[in-house]
Amino acid sequence: MKNRQRKRELTAIAFILPNFLGFICLTLLPVCFSFVLSFCEWNSSNPMKFVGIDNYVGMINDETFRISMKNTIIYVLGTVPTTLFLSLGLALLLNCKIKGRVFFRSIAFFPYVASLVAVAVVWNNALFHPDMGPVNSLLSALGVTDPPRWAASTTWALPTVIGLAIWKSMGYYMVVYLAGLQSVPQELYEAARIDGAGAWKRFVNITWPMITPTTFFVSIMLTIGAFKVFDTIYITTQGGPGRATNVLVYYIYKSAFVSFKFGYASAVAVVLFLIVLLITIFQFRTEKKFVSYL
Repeated sequence: MKNRQRKRELTAIAFILPNFLGFICLTLLPVCFSFVLSFCEWNSSNPMKFVGIDNYVGMINDETFRISMKNTIIYVLGTVPTTLFLSLGLALLLNCKIKGRVFFRSIAFFPYVASLVAVAVVWNNALFHPDMGPVNSLLSALGVTDPPRWAASTTWALPTVIGLAIWKSMGYYMVVYLAGLQSVPQELYEAARIDGAGAWKRFVNITWPMITPTTFFVSIMLTIGAFKVFDTIYITTQGGPGRATNVLVYYIYKSAFVSFKFGYASAVAVVLFLIVLLITIFQFRTEKKFVSYL
């Protein structure tokens, strides 16, 4: 019996060990090294020099850091709630027994599985092209004499990227919400209908409380994803025009691999990590209070 139990334990360890070693080597050690490096000055060619909190103090007077922080906050506020509500709305609509709902689900999910490069080309160079795009053509037909330049404008570049991010990820979270909606017992809806509850009351009193865990998961994933956005910015605008779409992760990339300020880039990364950590803790506590209230 002991040999069998030991064999099971070794089998479990054998399955867990590769992933655990990968986590230590590729995640935990780089995070610890980044934290240590944030207190140093290093350009990868000269020895590291300890500078204390100079990198953190330098952020206060760094205008580009302040702009990147502001753009990141705007991106998060524009992306997270909009994606959440649109995903929920689509899931509610496509959860109904309507003709062709499988087709519409596939259409909504397609941008998520498509290549980001292809999606960005369609969004920037087809739909929102400032001169030949159908969006500006429609605005011109409606009487708008000077339609926005979208990604080529310092005013409209960030909203354009936000729209792309919403379109790209909305289908995935729609599927997540569909899974949550389909787990709600139908007996609750039938009882509510018998009691004379309308669609809105059924949503407020049954659907919304029952999908609270799903909403919590979606909000957490959206928030973390929005704070660490890099690929969308790199492919579409590369932080431009000017610094209009420069976000924190892209600023970390440029500081580290363009300016070779690895210490300063690590300090910015630590600040970003602390911001995401605090927001995640706040979301966990808020979710617990909301569940206990329900």
